[in-house]
Amino acid sequence: MIVTMESLNLADTFVLFLALLGPQKVLLSFARIGRDLDAHSLRLVAVTTAAACALIGAVLALTAPWIASFFHIGPAELALASGLVFFIYAVGLVFGTHFDPAEAAAGSHGEHDDVEEADPVHPLRSGFRAMLLPFVVSPLAVAADLEGSLAAGNWGGRWTVAWAFALVALVDAGCVLAFAPALRNMHESLLEVLSRLLGILLAAVGVGLFLDGLVVLDVLH
Repeated sequence: MIVTMESLNLADTFVLFLALLGPQKVLLSFARIGRDLDAHSLRLVAVTTAAACALIGAVLALTAPWIASFFHIGPAELALASGLVFFIYAVGLVFGTHFDPAEAAAGSHGEHDDVEEADPVHPLRSGFRAMLLPFVVSPLAVAADLEGSLAAGNWGGRWTVAWAFALVALVDAGCVLAFAPALRNMHESLLEVLSRLLGILLAAVGVGLFLDGLVVLDVLH
């Protein structure tokens, strides 16, 4: 879950973010949109989303104290909010439910109404939108990013968090670039099984993070 990163170096922080936002968490989502995009488009989406993820992570890491002060939030609020969003997203994976109204409406006449799809006519825009929650602004990773920056206490620590976050985004993009053809050829049944299995595991992570927030608030011991 979210931990204090005050004493972590770049390598330790990188490993932590790798567990929260690594290829094991995002490759399945890329495989899903890869069914509707060619390998070149999938690689373009991977590079674009990784750059956006790294930029957002850096901005949040460097401005976390001011963000927390402006919104009057702390570690407990971060844990509760991110845990709740993460849990809802994971439940969607388990039941194949799509929470984006625009894409849900677009697929209302399609063959797979409950499956997130990318549009080959607009691959970058649709692919980027499909990867927003699982990758670009992953609730768990963003919460850890903010928490780590708040715990760092100085600019050196904040830059360490920002660099570690960016390196993980780069690793994710590299894995997609390397395995794009394989991701596109994954059978739909296998994707469904893996998606639901991952959803169950991520739901447990979301619940754990929410409980961490209750502990910080002294609601639980």
